[in-house]
Amino acid sequence: MKLTVFHKGAIIARGAKDDVLSAVRGLPPLARSSDLLAFDDESGLQVDLDLDDTVPEDAGTRKRGRPSLGVEAKEVTLLPRHWQWLRRQRGGASSTLRKLVEAAMREQRSELDCHDAAYWFLSVMAGDLPKFEDAVREIYAGNRVGYDHSSQDWPADIRSHGRELAFPA
Repeated sequence: MKLTVFHKGAIIARGAKDDVLSAVRGLPPLARSSDLLAFDDESGLQVDLDLDDTVPEDAGTRKRGRPSLGVEAKEVTLLPRHWQWLRRQRGGASSTLRKLVEAAMREQRSELDCHDAAYWFLSVMAGDLPKFEDAVREIYAGNRVGYDHSSQDWPADIRSHGRELAFPA
């Protein structure tokens, strides 16, 4: 999961969740944590960050596997040549399969998925800004120029992140 974290309308961290958590924990104390907002770059939805870096008491009794990531063990049936290829990959079969699935999911995102992600993000960050409704209409119309025109008076990081979500390269 890739995240983008904003503080008062400016991007302060971006990247994989663990990297973002490390970066945010390393910042000087912010005046109000409610000014810190994190968003999933895939869905555009706001996510909660657990900034408490203390180790839970039951950390030593962790079960086998990756239950904290929500990983489920299921059966996969492949041809022998597929298993041979997987054995040669760095990180093992499970890691390689997860990476392949994630890449396929990114490639299969529809235009509507991208527009929806931008809408969810902008609803939180720009819902009270001038011409919000116009900008959203332009996103769903697929009009980048219209979006840029409607959002020209917005904070630069909010405007550019909305554009990146709506119209990925």
